[in-house]
Amino acid sequence: MAETKRIMISLPNSLLEEVDDIVSMESKNRSEFIREAMKLYLRERKKIQIKEKMKNGYREMSQINLYLAEMGLEEDYNELISYENRLIGREEL
Repeated sequence: MAETKRIMISLPNSLLEEVDDIVSMESKNRSEFIREAMKLYLRERKKIQIKEKMKNGYREMSQINLYLAEMGLEEDYNELISYENRLIGREEL
């Protein structure tokens, strides 16, 4: 394992009792439990950050896609008008 540092933390008694119950059931010690809990927290935090970045990316892309769709719709409309004008023998404006 990498170099370790000893830290001191303060916990409410009720939380420490819950931790101790889990530690005894899983045959671990408090340090192992705290390490695993911290790793889990950091992993979940990263997942949340990635999800937020993805949401922002999808929002940005939705604006781009809307713009492109509207451009395409306008182009299709102009082609339809041009086609109809040719059908009835009108000159394009």
